[in-house]
Amino acid sequence: MSDVRSATHEQPRLTTRRPAARRVPRHVAVALPVALAGLLSLLVTGNLLLPFERITTIEARMASKSDYFRDPEVQRLLLRHGIRVDIHRLGSRGIATQSLKGMDVVFPSGQPAAKLILDRQDRSVRSVRPFVTPLVLGTFRDYAETLVKAGVATRQRTTDGRPTLYYDLDMRKFTGLLDGADDPRNPLDGTGRQADTWNGIGFDDDGRRSNSGRVLVRTSSVCESNSAGTYLSILAFVVAGNRTPGTEHSDDPARAAAAVRRLAAEIKPLINLQGMWADEQADGYFSDLGESIAPISALYEHQYLAHQIAHHGKHGEQDTNRVLLYPSPYALTEPQLISLTGEGDRLVHLLQEDEALRERAVELGFRARFSGEDGTSEQLNAHLEEHGVQVPTPNRDETKVYEPDLEVLQEIIEYVGSCPPPVRDAP
Repeated sequence: MSDVRSATHEQPRLTTRRPAARRVPRHVAVALPVALAGLLSLLVTGNLLLPFERITTIEARMASKSDYFRDPEVQRLLLRHGIRVDIHRLGSRGIATQSLKGMDVVFPSGQPAAKLILDRQDRSVRSVRPFVTPLVLGTFRDYAETLVKAGVATRQRTTDGRPTLYYDLDMRKFTGLLDGADDPRNPLDGTGRQADTWNGIGFDDDGRRSNSGRVLVRTSSVCESNSAGTYLSILAFVVAGNRTPGTEHSDDPARAAAAVRRLAAEIKPLINLQGMWADEQADGYFSDLGESIAPISALYEHQYLAHQIAHHGKHGEQDTNRVLLYPSPYALTEPQLISLTGEGDRLVHLLQEDEALRERAVELGFRARFSGEDGTSEQLNAHLEEHGVQVPTPNRDETKVYEPDLEVLQEIIEYVGSCPPPVRDAP
């Protein structure tokens, strides 16, 4: 019998391996804490759901106060309320005299332009004047010191021994330097070498620098700009003997109108010496070539203070080359945000009620209104001190320029600027 061997067959084995733990990619691990921090930040600030909320875009035409709405922090505060402002930049008087179709709000820098706009409306509008700011003249230290030497300007005192940033300017004396003529009876009107030029009043006395150009103030177009119109109002008030133009001969309209025309003719050379109008003075003044562009520029105090706050934050010191001349008599401008639509009403309401928006205005150099006050400087002064910027001192001469009636101011502006006729909205 044959030997039969039994073969032993092994069952095949199924080998299983425990899956290896997945490693998080390095770039994901690095980014994760940042993402979590961002999420927490959105939760804390209440902005987590902003991408899912309806954002209303408000069309706005604004002049120099568009600086406020271009500020990133102001934009963030508005987005919390679902509002974005699309800014169309134009001078205040240009806003007032051109078509407003398609606009939700306008923000002229002063009352004359605001009144022109309000007079054009056929609906009840909401408006707010959230802050005030004086008109000032931005210059550079060597030019300011030349005006001090000529007896036209005086330095404001400092308490810390540092060079002052601020000077008071006697506008009555200063206008004697603007007329382009030498008056031998007036020792302030040039030295006889070159009347009414910077060298003529001693700019080149130390031999370091020279400028044979005329003494003048560079402004934007009086036909479009509130700052230029306000500067023109100061000149008109001073030349009229510190009286409001148009109030003389109030009982005789014909004589009053003739007096206004004579005054406009007297002022025109003081403005037109500069030649071609510039668009925005602050941009040139704060540029690296500011001193070459113009020795003196008309601008607003908030623009200068915002520059100094930013400069100190970046460099740890004040910009001591750029200084301010505070005209005496002085003019205070009151920007007015005017709503033209229901959407615009929302923005006006926010500027009236939102405390954070008003506090941000102070941080940007404005004298913001709080609790219905006409305008206060305490919050602004505290903010300047906190950020290492010298606080301006009020001039003892508190004479304020009162702008003439709108019709009188319009006549002076149109005469001086040879302005084109206004563009009206089609019916």
